[in-house]
Amino acid sequence: MIRVLLADDDAVLRVGVAAILGSDREIEVVAEAGDGAQAVELARLHRPDVVLLDIRMPTMDGLHAAAELRRAVPEAAVVMLTTFDEDDYVTRAMDEGAVGFLLKAADPRELIIAVRAVAGGAAYLSPRIAYRMITRFRTGQPARRRTAAERVAVLTPRETEVLGLVGRGLANQAVATRLHLSEGTVKAHVSAILTRLGVRNRVQAAILAYEAGLVEDV
Repeated sequence: MIRVLLADDDAVLRVGVAAILGSDREIEVVAEAGDGAQAVELARLHRPDVVLLDIRMPTMDGLHAAAELRRAVPEAAVVMLTTFDEDDYVTRAMDEGAVGFLLKAADPRELIIAVRAVAGGAAYLSPRIAYRMITRFRTGQPARRRTAAERVAVLTPRETEVLGLVGRGLANQAVATRLHLSEGTVKAHVSAILTRLGVRNRVQAAILAYEAGLVEDV
């Protein structure tokens, strides 16, 4: 079972999201919170696999909660679930360790897809956000691409292959299948990649892969 904690100050929305997730036999909502502080407290208690956070909440907002969760429950995958898709929110969420960004207006099926993806070790961005970010990076200044390529150059050939596949949104199991490796070996490679590149999570690593041109080359 994929254990999910849901945090949003809108009780009606929580009921709806919980119902959507509950329609999948492999997903269980283990706790609900009305603000970020409560989300962190409940995450410590329930140790969920995935935490869905609204961005704007009282007491502690989702961005600060994501930062707290990274320290308190680092094994939990944090997904921002919000009405707001401004680039600043997306960037700040990733800086705080979020590995997913979903819009509340998304198709309900996308919610299940996202939860399954991040629980499997992948990152997930709402298609509208992903398209905008990819377009921005592809049309970025050449100097930025050169800088990204220089950063990626510290990786081994195998780590570079893994990063390219992570950049395409593949989860660890899918990467392992593609490269004929064990899932444990892929996890070790991903951990080494994050450390060597100085990034916090798979989303930042995937963006760096796009900037360096690895995704186009895989």
